[in-house]
Amino acid sequence: MKVAVVGATGLVGSKMLQVLAERNFPVDELIPVASEKSIGKEVSFKGKQYKIVSAADAIAAKPNVAIFSAGGSTSLELAPQFAEAGITVIDNSSAWRMDPTKKLVVPEVNASVLTASDKIIANPNCSTIQMVVVLKPLHDKYKIKRVVVSTYQSVTGTGVKAVTQLMNERKGVEGEMAYKYPIDLNAIPHIDVFLDNGYTKEEMKMVNETKKIIGDDSINVTATCVRIPTMGGHSESVNIEFENDFDLAEVRNILSGSPGVVVTDDVANFIYPMPLTAHEKDETFVGRIRRDETQPKTLNCWIVSDNLRKGAATNAVQIAEYLLNKGLL
Repeated sequence: MKVAVVGATGLVGSKMLQVLAERNFPVDELIPVASEKSIGKEVSFKGKQYKIVSAADAIAAKPNVAIFSAGGSTSLELAPQFAEAGITVIDNSSAWRMDPTKKLVVPEVNASVLTASDKIIANPNCSTIQMVVVLKPLHDKYKIKRVVVSTYQSVTGTGVKAVTQLMNERKGVEGEMAYKYPIDLNAIPHIDVFLDNGYTKEEMKMVNETKKIIGDDSINVTATCVRIPTMGGHSESVNIEFENDFDLAEVRNILSGSPGVVVTDDVANFIYPMPLTAHEKDETFVGRIRRDETQPKTLNCWIVSDNLRKGAATNAVQIAEYLLNKGLL
């Protein structure tokens, strides 16, 4: 089993190497790929050092699977080249997510859509992934009409530059800015670029990707995405209106039995999900589960997940695991 990781030196690429090792994905040969300036440098994987190679050399090595985390423009250029060589690509950028010819996959929700002919598979947006693993089992039972979500997203979702900005600000050190404004002691209601409708691209990703992953265009989603000075995971306040009424105990039972979901909801003992407790975990945590008392058939909850793991690296590796287990790699 030959595995290429494209973008191996980045924040998510490094996390992908960590997750591949931790989950014991059967990597017989690792082929790390990064930008030209990194070629010849080394990355560590399971106690061994591997030299970074060019994309052309990686394609020539014919890996079974290539996991991409190198940005949209790189994916648009290189993913088809890998796919044409018969290599299955799992891409973490936004490049292919809404392409109608490509599958957008969260394994707990819709892995069954995958076939051997899928050579470019899209990994969804981090904030969408953690929301849909909670929404899908509830949709199956009660049918979702509308979702209102506000996100509280970690600086790690922006990358190393943003983490450095936050740490510099906390130390009172001048440095390069990832954001237009300071992030420490602040909240910035602006993730990705603004679109003509006044929403950001991140907000519209949550709208469009949710419908595609769950496979139901009738679900209405509206989102506000906010960057806050945390690390460890993204948090979401989610208000869900159903067509059919629900029982709170049944909701908790459904979620407790859903793959990849951990119900963390004991307010009497101040137990609820937080980025600190989700950090370095693969599960999605849900708590503050309660009825919306302002309108019928509506639920409030709070969802937290490690955005570098389940929101990116772990989800991609889980897709690879599914393909391997089904004999599709």
